[in-house]
Amino acid sequence: MKRLKRVVMGLVTAMTLFAGSLSTLSAPVTAQAATTSTSTTVNLKAKAGIAVDAKTGQILYDKNSDQALPVASMTKLLSIYLVLDAVHNGQLKWDQKITINKATAKVAQNTNLSNVPLRAGHKYTVKALYQASLIYSANGAIEALGTAVAGSPHAFVAKMRAQAKKLGMTNVKIYNACGLTNKQVGKLGYDNEAGSAENEWSAADQAKLAVALLNKYPEVLQTTSVKKMWFEKGTNDATKMENWNWMLKGLSASYAKLHVDGLKTGTSDAAGANFTGTANNDGNRIVTVVLHAAHKSETDPSRFKQTQKMMSYVYNNFKTINVKAGSQVTGSKTVKTNDAKEKTAKTVLTQGLKLWIRNDQVASNVQSTTTLKSKLVKNKALEAPVAKNTVVGTANISLKGDQLGFLGNTKTTRVPVKVTGAVEKANVFVRMWRAIVALF
Repeated sequence: MKRLKRVVMGLVTAMTLFAGSLSTLSAPVTAQAATTSTSTTVNLKAKAGIAVDAKTGQILYDKNSDQALPVASMTKLLSIYLVLDAVHNGQLKWDQKITINKATAKVAQNTNLSNVPLRAGHKYTVKALYQASLIYSANGAIEALGTAVAGSPHAFVAKMRAQAKKLGMTNVKIYNACGLTNKQVGKLGYDNEAGSAENEWSAADQAKLAVALLNKYPEVLQTTSVKKMWFEKGTNDATKMENWNWMLKGLSASYAKLHVDGLKTGTSDAAGANFTGTANNDGNRIVTVVLHAAHKSETDPSRFKQTQKMMSYVYNNFKTINVKAGSQVTGSKTVKTNDAKEKTAKTVLTQGLKLWIRNDQVASNVQSTTTLKSKLVKNKALEAPVAKNTVVGTANISLKGDQLGFLGNTKTTRVPVKVTGAVEKANVFVRMWRAIVALF
């Protein structure tokens, strides 16, 4: 009885000290369910295709995007990623001159391929080779750059394979820097591989590559948007380069409602006609990939017509909503705390976010869950104390009713969240009371 009396008196004391300090949680706001979409989809006449947001990788259209297929000269975007890496880290300089070896010159002198006529023993600037690779899809030029970056064609292929893995590209086969067959690159290729071996990956992988390139090196668009340029004008190697991307403004497949400024075509017997495109309409940039469209002749515009279908579908049937830094998203407005004065802590996004929603959806379709940093967690909650504005975890943001999700086979995009105020530790009496309540 005495022991019970002491327990009861302790409870009364703790209740008195704790009075007024308890707070109630506000009622949660639930996302409104998406209504049935009346939007028409894309009748894409290609083996595979995908359309994504150029920043977040949110998938807006998908057809067979996980199947690995030959990608031909779209390979060059991966090579260019590594070239830009080398320029930015100081390994290469734009005005640096590269001497062309015999094996590379042999590829470059092949007039059946897209090329500028590089000559063995002659020197060309990194900038000139870079421009030729992107604008004219010059195979010898990108092979020369790859050797300059890694020391040899095979060493560069190893770097390409490693970079592809870092970017989350899967089921990838890479044999050279340019996208030709193993036989077509001659001595730059591999003796132990079939002559028909050709670089392969999926439309989703190509989208991952393009998104990564645009986010890390947006200056690439300054070159991919060039319609015409001379290579080595005024010299014996002078070549008028015309961009193979006919969707650029003023070219044969351009469309006034789509502001296309990149990126790269790819064509081969095995690959058919391919195109990785990007457009920026009203500040909303998307990336599209078409794999294996029709290629009945050198003037067949099928890949561009299919790209126009995808781009028009996205811009006509979706709208964007901007969630600003400092905003709250349903599901991640608060986190539970452990041993803190308050049982929850308010959290906000540390970065802004753009999301696409169908025209029949509303902003409240955006929802989230929070993943706390493991080192800050105790008893599945945020352990006090935590300083104001501390980044405590990640908001995993999704769209209710969305079946496509984001690149990387995930249904969410991640944004760091921080607490808006200090999470102070509760005093010993409060913690004691909570422990007692938990027992009962």
